[in-house]
Amino acid sequence: MIRDCLTLGLGIGAILLATQGAARADDAACTERAALVERLAENYGESRQAAGLAGADRLVELFAAPETGSWTIIVTTPDGIACLYAAGEYFERFEGGPVAAGDPA
Repeated sequence: MIRDCLTLGLGIGAILLATQGAARADDAACTERAALVERLAENYGESRQAAGLAGADRLVELFAAPETGSWTIIVTTPDGIACLYAAGEYFERFEGGPVAAGDPA
C-alpha cells in the first residue's frame, strides 16, 4: 500500500510535468534544491517520502510530514533548480496490500 501511495504521488507529479512542460522559473516557484528542501523541513517539518524520474532529466520528489499531513511535490532539473509544483494537506501513508479495483481510497 505504501508503494501505491508513493506511486500516486509520483504519478501526480508526472501529470503536472506533462501539462506544465519543462520546469522554468517563470512558471513555478523555483530555487536551488538544497534551499527548497531546507525550507520544507524547517517551515513544515516535511521530509522526502518518495522519488522517481520523469523522463531522462527531471527528478520528481514527494515531501511530507505524516504528523501534520502537510505535503509538497517538487521537480528538480539537472542544473539543481527545483520547482514547487503542488502542495496540500491530509497526507496519509497507507499500509497493507493493493487497493481493490474500483476502490477510490
